[in-house]
Amino acid sequence: MESRRKRSRSQLFKWGCYGLLMLLCTVLQTTPGLFQLGNAKPLWLLPLALAAAVFEGEFAGALFGAVCGLMWDYTAGRTIGMLALELMILCFALSAVVQLYFKTSVPNFLLLNTLGAMVVLTLDWLFFYYMPGYSGPVVRYLSFVLPSAVLTIPVSWLLFRVAKRISEEFKIDNGVV
Repeated sequence: MESRRKRSRSQLFKWGCYGLLMLLCTVLQTTPGLFQLGNAKPLWLLPLALAAAVFEGEFAGALFGAVCGLMWDYTAGRTIGMLALELMILCFALSAVVQLYFKTSVPNFLLLNTLGAMVVLTLDWLFFYYMPGYSGPVVRYLSFVLPSAVLTIPVSWLLFRVAKRISEEFKIDNGVV
């Protein structure tokens, strides 16, 4: 009985740490002018969601990705659900791909995270800039989407390390009672 309580408490602490980290990343992502280079800013919630998905599995990662997407939608003042759906699908796919085909390493994560950032930012640009017919879509893509994806790389490295530490700290040993 003690083991079950200990495991449950460990899981609560782990997801509590992820939740606090999500709040911190939300603040860092939405603070005006923080880490901004021209029009571009690094993404914080996307790498966190993807890192959690890599270490926690498909189902938990997809749920955490959806929560991060809802937080991002809400703080950006956009239609609720689009980023939540995108992040949920990306987190599920990345977790499955890493478990089946890739080694869980920093270079692999940085590559896949950058591709994920490009997908999310390109869809955002497509639906909210190109399709409404704003002028200069190519300039906007080159001055915002590409630099934002590149600026996300160091943030991804940091959040990968933090998520790995959280996952290892609260790992459950099923053999030990």
